[in-house]
Amino acid sequence: MAANMKAVKLRIKSVQSTMQITKAMELVASSKLRKAKERAEVCRPYFETMHQTLVDIARGNTDFSSVYARESGNEKRCYVLIAGDRGLAGGYNTNLFKCLEAASLNQDFLVLPIGKKAVEYSKRNGFACVTESFGEIADVSVADCFEMANLLCGEFKKGEFGHIDLCYTKFVSVLSQQPSAIPVLPLKDLTDEQDTKSIRNLILYEPDASEVFDAIVPEYLAGLIYGAVCESVASELAARRTAMEAATNNAEEMIEKLNLHYNRARQASITQEITEIVGGAEGV
Repeated sequence: MAANMKAVKLRIKSVQSTMQITKAMELVASSKLRKAKERAEVCRPYFETMHQTLVDIARGNTDFSSVYARESGNEKRCYVLIAGDRGLAGGYNTNLFKCLEAASLNQDFLVLPIGKKAVEYSKRNGFACVTESFGEIADVSVADCFEMANLLCGEFKKGEFGHIDLCYTKFVSVLSQQPSAIPVLPLKDLTDEQDTKSIRNLILYEPDASEVFDAIVPEYLAGLIYGAVCESVASELAARRTAMEAATNNAEEMIEKLNLHYNRARQASITQEITEIVGGAEGV
């Protein structure tokens, strides 16, 4: 009985230590989440507007044929895979990788991993990588996003792949994060055949529309990558906060049950000792 009580007491101390860690991680994630959430929300309208603007330019100008705008005959895809640097975030990384697996099923593709977990996942599965230079998502800056965009656009124009997709986790709310794989290049004409015939050029470009469009696209892609990074960072922090909160609550429940078990064992031990004392006294 005494040995059992000692084991329970050690178990309680172990769970208490774990709970202190999960609680600390929950507080850290909560403190970082507010800033990350604000950054994601501030970035989102700008990049949505940029995307729509380029689509409108490609749709409304019929006097140029940019490699970034026309349908590609090369079916090979490049996925910009944005994951986290650490675990302990629930299903955040796992759900993202499942999203990539579903999107890339039966396709010829390569990846540009961003974040330590994305690099590890790509290596583990033997994926061809454009580069592995961005293994820490916490260190990714706007300049890094422009570097990635220029690299991707250069490879795209050389014909190394014909499509570029972003695979990241969209921040919906603190309790909801949605992994997504969205195409970003080429910019396809979204109008139907009848609408296309009626389009007229309303904007004049200098030196010409194709050069202006091709110069803007890398900035557009860099903006989308940076926006996706901001969304992913906020999503990871939200997922970690939720996971650590659940872990802390589970630890509290476990401690309550262990304390109850310990008290019952202690009470049974005391009762047994009293019974033995009384039995001994009566025997005298």
